[in-house]
Amino acid sequence: MEVKHRKIRSQNEDIQEAEQKPRSKKAHPGRRYFMFVALLGILVLGHIFIAYDLQPVRFGSKAIDTLAFSFNLQKPFYVVVVDAGSTGSRALAFSFHESIIGGNLVLDAELYTETKPGLSAYADKPKEAAKSLTVLLDKVKSVIPRSEWQHTPLSMRATAGLRLLPGHEAQDILQECRKLFEDSNFQVSKNSIAIMEGTDEGIFSWFTVNFLLDRFNMHGTSNTVAALDLGGGSTQVTFSPNPAQEKKLDGHIYSVNIFNHNMSVYTHSYLGMGLMAARKEILTYGMKLDNVNSKGVIEVRSDCINPIVTSTKWSYGGHTYLVKGPVNETHKLVKTQNFAGGEADRPIVNFAECLKIIEKYVGGIKNKPIGLKDHEIYAFSYYFDRATEVGLVDPFKGGVIQVGQFLKHAIEVCDYPNTEQPFTCLDLTFIFVLLRDGFGLKPTTKLYLYKKINDHELSWALGAAFNIIQNGL
Repeated sequence: MEVKHRKIRSQNEDIQEAEQKPRSKKAHPGRRYFMFVALLGILVLGHIFIAYDLQPVRFGSKAIDTLAFSFNLQKPFYVVVVDAGSTGSRALAFSFHESIIGGNLVLDAELYTETKPGLSAYADKPKEAAKSLTVLLDKVKSVIPRSEWQHTPLSMRATAGLRLLPGHEAQDILQECRKLFEDSNFQVSKNSIAIMEGTDEGIFSWFTVNFLLDRFNMHGTSNTVAALDLGGGSTQVTFSPNPAQEKKLDGHIYSVNIFNHNMSVYTHSYLGMGLMAARKEILTYGMKLDNVNSKGVIEVRSDCINPIVTSTKWSYGGHTYLVKGPVNETHKLVKTQNFAGGEADRPIVNFAECLKIIEKYVGGIKNKPIGLKDHEIYAFSYYFDRATEVGLVDPFKGGVIQVGQFLKHAIEVCDYPNTEQPFTCLDLTFIFVLLRDGFGLKPTTKLYLYKKINDHELSWALGAAFNIIQNGL
């Protein structure tokens, strides 16, 4: 079996340790040298316990570097990445500095801000699409000193939302965004704006998770974790396979250099398996999409929607849908909680029929991530969002669950009429089937669900920022 290897170049360039060459400085022997050493010594000995509550075993480069940075002995620099997703656009402004010991890149802080809807919602209004990003750029400018704008790289990568649009519509939007960026006073180039390949999205997300978990400081691929990113239009699965797993994976293997260490990484982006793209296909299963009312809204009826839902509007991919429950309603008798006892008739989702539709849709996945189940798995984006909405994990702290808990909560939600959250039954069921049938995970497989690690967003944008620092825009 031939295994495909390549290095991700340009915007797909190898993610390497982002070490910038320090500016050449004249040596300062004598007094200045000893003053610096004395100052550093005072900082370490006088402030390390009080300001940072560090134990002696933690003395070393990190503690010294943190203190030096806090006393402005190092100058920060910035990178701005705009994630133009299918359901919204997010701007992440990262602040870095170079460690005084070793010159390694250190992530200090980030601004995360977002706006909805995504650029694809402006399919026939490219100028409006670009305008929607101005609020993001304004917030970014508020946290980056004006003197640094011209030195700060600004990049935008569009994901599955624009990938799913016809070529001319996507390019018109990108062109208007390019004009906006060129007038922003940030550092831009002809490559600053593009539609990102799913491969990059997966590898950058995987890099972010493992970097924030400090897994790259350990030798060997067995210490890295797998990353599952569930977006609106696509979903990515990325992990570093062992040699035995690599032989079973047909393609989708990439040679990536991480901090001067070559690693084989499997990544696959499943276009159409994002939560919103899948929702649209499941809702319209078996329908001809010509049932458009006088207002241009497409009416759909679905077995995955509770019969009590009669007029929920939902927009995706430039179209608006009027979502209703099925014609043939399903009901069940449930015991009432009053003193008289008795039973009440409750409209429910026909879970068996809904499950069949979803299983058929997910069954279209051909290239499955063999070996994923053998890795520690971190799942984020819509995996995390839906889990928090039904109380599976804490919305601030995250947590660890088993795959089967998505099914358990799906069944409970499908048995309860809720017009405020009409898609929860469908979404949870899809996530479970995707993990079980699409990715080969067992109901007992553990998932680590988080939105942030060490106060930093789990997003492919951090990996993209490292790539920009190393290779330029």
